[in-house]
Amino acid sequence: MSAPQPSTLSSTARRGADDGGPLGDVMRASRVTFAVDKPPIYALGSALDVDTASASSLDIPSTATSDRIRRRSDVARIRPRELTAPEPEAIELPVLNYFGKHEDPVSISLRTAGPSYASDPFVDPEQAQGTSSFPSSHAPSVHAPSVVTGEEAGSTAPVVSAAQKAEYKRKSRMHFAALCYSFWLEGWNDGTTGPLLPTIQRHYDIGFAIVSLLFVMNCIGFLSGSLLNVHLNDRYGFGKVLVLGAVLQVFGYALISPAGPFPLMCIGFLFTGFGIALQNAQANGFVGSLKEGARTKFGFLHATYGLGALTAPLVATQFVGITHWSFHYLISTVIGVTNVAVLYFVFKGKNQDDVMAEAGAEAEEASALRENKYRQILGLKEVHYLSTFALIYVGVEVSLGGWIVTFIEQKRGGGASAGYISSGFFGGLMLGRILLMWLNRKIGERRIMFIYALLAIQLEVTIWVVPSLIENAVAVSFIGLLLGPMYPILMTHSTAILPRRLLTGCVGYIGGLGQAGSAVLPFITGLLASKFGIESLQPLIVSMMSTMIVIWALVPRVRRVD
Repeated sequence: MSAPQPSTLSSTARRGADDGGPLGDVMRASRVTFAVDKPPIYALGSALDVDTASASSLDIPSTATSDRIRRRSDVARIRPRELTAPEPEAIELPVLNYFGKHEDPVSISLRTAGPSYASDPFVDPEQAQGTSSFPSSHAPSVHAPSVVTGEEAGSTAPVVSAAQKAEYKRKSRMHFAALCYSFWLEGWNDGTTGPLLPTIQRHYDIGFAIVSLLFVMNCIGFLSGSLLNVHLNDRYGFGKVLVLGAVLQVFGYALISPAGPFPLMCIGFLFTGFGIALQNAQANGFVGSLKEGARTKFGFLHATYGLGALTAPLVATQFVGITHWSFHYLISTVIGVTNVAVLYFVFKGKNQDDVMAEAGAEAEEASALRENKYRQILGLKEVHYLSTFALIYVGVEVSLGGWIVTFIEQKRGGGASAGYISSGFFGGLMLGRILLMWLNRKIGERRIMFIYALLAIQLEVTIWVVPSLIENAVAVSFIGLLLGPMYPILMTHSTAILPRRLLTGCVGYIGGLGQAGSAVLPFITGLLASKFGIESLQPLIVSMMSTMIVIWALVPRVRRVD
């Protein structure tokens, strides 16, 4: 019996293919051509195992039509089952802020469905269980809950109700109003001396040089207060230092009001300077530490200083030329007592962090460094630039507001009512700190300082060369308007470039040294007036304003990164 040709199939196989049975399905699906006298295509035990040991027969063995083959051949006609991916697992991870505190959680959904068995019907889903791979078309979804209360998020931050917010706002306004009242009394103090200066000279029969010792003692008080403020603040806290400063100010007024010996009056000026320096440092440091509205509050805080300096000459002028001129300081003593009461009942001797917490403000993180704060503060060149600018600025402000009365009386023929010109200067100062805030922001606070200084110098030159009482009075008022915004801008810029952990001490030092300027430059003016006459006031003021421009150009623009 001759062997069939290699390309022919047995009649049995041909009939199976024609009948469309299971074997035909397999042959059509897999497109396999069976040939004799060749090695098997599939390894023994595969689903299409063919017995080719006998060349006399090409009949498919019975194993070829088993259920195993049938199951594989029927796959093409079976509709792929619909696979459902397991539900995504939600994992909540807490969000860490800068200081490591837990805040609202973030929910991350992880899908454990891979693309291999989701799109391939031949992969058994049961075998793919436990496979956790991210499909290319699905990324992990991150979403935060829309409303998370402190209890749900596990956060320690309490939920603030509307009533609590209203209480926070009320407390914040009370704190700021108390500080403004303190600054009003500070302006009252600086506005008092100028109109009474000629009267003090006549009462004690002293010249410009001797009467300037009042400013020297005031300067010593300011410097002492600014230097000891850091130590006192660390030891006793914000509220107690404020009350201590107010008490010392009242004590100084009590020594001045009897119009006793001149040395006793000098000691009174020393205590008032010390007390004002403490209050000034604490108030500026507190407002500078606020995270919201610090710039606007600085403007209003120092505007109340201008308001006090405006009202003081109006009252002090009434005591000029009378026997009991020193009774004006009795009024100052009574106002100082009310200031002590307000500061005590509003702040209750609490430290700054507790006071800010009362108003719902976040306190600054305490520094972990325990180095000598004086060394750190004095090691910052920015502090020296800013404090020097403050010293010259406040000196110019008080010298012009105080000695201008004597200048108008002696050189422009002004009478006893010349004290009102001092009120015009401080009135312009107050208005400038409020009305020009929008212009400062529009042009830029750093650039506007140069413009204000140049314009003020030009007006000061007109006072120097134009012998007109009315023109001088108007020019003085406009100089006050231009100088007014400078000090709030200085303090705002200080909070922007100085280290936060040293802010209270730095601002206190700058403010205290600035108040020392209110004594240094008037003293120098008195010395020059005793030798060259009161007309030396104008060239001194012009030169000091020019120096301010140079120093402001040296002040850094941004915070230094150590």
